[in-house]
Amino acid sequence: MDYEVKADPLEAAFEAAVIPAAVVRPQLAAGNVTDPARSAFVEGYLRKGREVELKSFAGNVPADGGYAVPKEIDAVIDATLKAISPIRAVANVVQVGSAGYRKLVTTNGVASGWASEVAARPTTATPTFNEIVPSFGELYANPAATQAMLDDAQFDVEAWLADEIATQFAKAEGTAFVNGDGVDKPKGFLTYTVAATGDATRAFGQLQYVPVGAASDFPTTNPQDKLLDLVHALRAPYRQGAVWVMNSATLAKIRKFKTSDGAFVWTPGLVTGQPDTLLGYPVVESEDMPDIAANSMPIAFGNFRAGYLVAERSETNILRDPYSNKPYVNFYATKRIGGAVSNSEAIKLLKISAS
Repeated sequence: MDYEVKADPLEAAFEAAVIPAAVVRPQLAAGNVTDPARSAFVEGYLRKGREVELKSFAGNVPADGGYAVPKEIDAVIDATLKAISPIRAVANVVQVGSAGYRKLVTTNGVASGWASEVAARPTTATPTFNEIVPSFGELYANPAATQAMLDDAQFDVEAWLADEIATQFAKAEGTAFVNGDGVDKPKGFLTYTVAATGDATRAFGQLQYVPVGAASDFPTTNPQDKLLDLVHALRAPYRQGAVWVMNSATLAKIRKFKTSDGAFVWTPGLVTGQPDTLLGYPVVESEDMPDIAANSMPIAFGNFRAGYLVAERSETNILRDPYSNKPYVNFYATKRIGGAVSNSEAIKLLKISAS
């Protein structure tokens, strides 16, 4: 019998060892893989003005020029808008495909009734429908940067542009949601007709106001009582989720109000993230609200999620313009936004008047 002699002990040891099957390692995540469409928009179009590679992703170019920003950048713009636009943060925001958005609402609710299991169901009363048509306008911003800034690889053009657009949009729409006249812009809730009558008798589309009982300021005796009157002018279903809206000057005055036993009506938030409250309801500061003066309405209280509708096109368009304002490169950004009161029972106003 012939035996094979291993000349090298190390070689013999290797052959005698049991080699385990290869371990299949999980594939590492790709990390921050850049979306080709997003890269073409930021690195190609925004920085260099190249449109050829962008067209392959964007498809048809809008008739007025420009391109819809990638959804990731649009999400940053929307998040910033919600954070710094006070009324948008508490209103009902819907995405629409065109400027012809309409909403039907009932003024007296849908009738209902009771019956046994086998009894006939009488016909209920027909509800009254009203159509809400938000007033739309094209909101635009025109931030500018130098070409040297855009050529700098360390300059985050994406974050800069999203922040600039959102900041300018927030200022403009914040004013429109409060005081807009509805002509090529949203109709602000303070521009609707008002009446002192309650929900049962007031015409649809009119907002109810509560007078403070003095001509030019809060009464000197128990001024906080008027805030309580305003709270309870809003029906209980709407008080769930209601907020105060006023400017900082009015808020500074309100924060000094005390009850008869010396307690402040203002309660600071005691936990991180918990809002400060007035009579138990959060306060939204909007500098577009008027100051306290004769016949002004400096305070609104209501459920804006139910009472005010913001309708907007889902995408923001941007047109790069390196020619009109040399040596700067302008970025002309547009977005169609509309707004209207959708439920006049859900928002109440405090009016500085005797009656």
